[in-house]
Amino acid sequence: MTAVTIKREKQYPSRLNRLIWGKSSELKRREAISGILLASPWIIGFVFFTAGPMLASFIIGLTKWDIISPPRFIGLDNYVTMFTKDELFSQSLKVTFTYTVLSAPLHVLLGLLLASLLNTKVYGRNIFRAIFYLPSVLPIVATAVLFSWIFNPEFGLVNYGLSLIGIKGPGWFTSDTWALPAIIIMNLQYIGFTMVLFLAALQRVPQELVEAAQLDGAGRWSIFRHVTLPIISPVILLAIILNINNSFQTFTQAYVLTNGGPSNSTLFYMLHLYNNGFRYFKMGYASALAWVLFAIIVLFTYLNFRLSRRWVYSEGE
Repeated sequence: MTAVTIKREKQYPSRLNRLIWGKSSELKRREAISGILLASPWIIGFVFFTAGPMLASFIIGLTKWDIISPPRFIGLDNYVTMFTKDELFSQSLKVTFTYTVLSAPLHVLLGLLLASLLNTKVYGRNIFRAIFYLPSVLPIVATAVLFSWIFNPEFGLVNYGLSLIGIKGPGWFTSDTWALPAIIIMNLQYIGFTMVLFLAALQRVPQELVEAAQLDGAGRWSIFRHVTLPIISPVILLAIILNINNSFQTFTQAYVLTNGGPSNSTLFYMLHLYNNGFRYFKMGYASALAWVLFAIIVLFTYLNFRLSRRWVYSEGE
């Protein structure tokens, strides 16, 4: 075979090769079309119900709009007003940050504690799991109304229990000092979701590692600290991020129980946003508030991921 023939065969593949490559390309094309069609409901929903409204809210945040009259473009004036003139903006941030700093760690720690207890061979543990998870699926408004009775300063169960040991209970939701702690205590009922996350993680811990540590003479605390925690650390990171995000978006409890009072001591950021948008009809300003909250949540999520490199264990490492 001459060099000219070899060169010609390289330049012009055989009919069989063309047929094979043609069928392969057609198969890939059909798979791509099928994948797009199967994902199209989610893509359409994301574009019309998430990305579209987000883009619209960003544009509205640059306008002055009271719903009735047409929006008027004002640039960054809403953001300037927010940081220089709106005193309730700083108050709502203060309340929300305080709540997040106190509530999110409690949810993570208590969720992990409950999951560790209910991961052992305890009689009726399935019943206890259901009991602790039940508040997570109940209507938030219904549970808020129930706790308004439990924390009632005159005939509530909490103050009645305190009176049995000689302590005069506070006003709770009517007190500037105790209203926010009351909401923090009330929302501990929702640790069931975090507990389920940790239960799933604890059940994935390889028993051979635990048995090997026991053979080496490690106690329960050493096993939990040096074996269990590193393995479930990715789930701990997930629980931290979810609880921080949920804490920043707290709204219903304060809206139903205190409406931000007394003296704005429970004026959460989302409640301040709601008041501006749906009470005062400042839709442009409310949209700007929403984007600031979005930026805060993204920042905290990014910081958590950055810090997680120091303590989150990865199996690939």
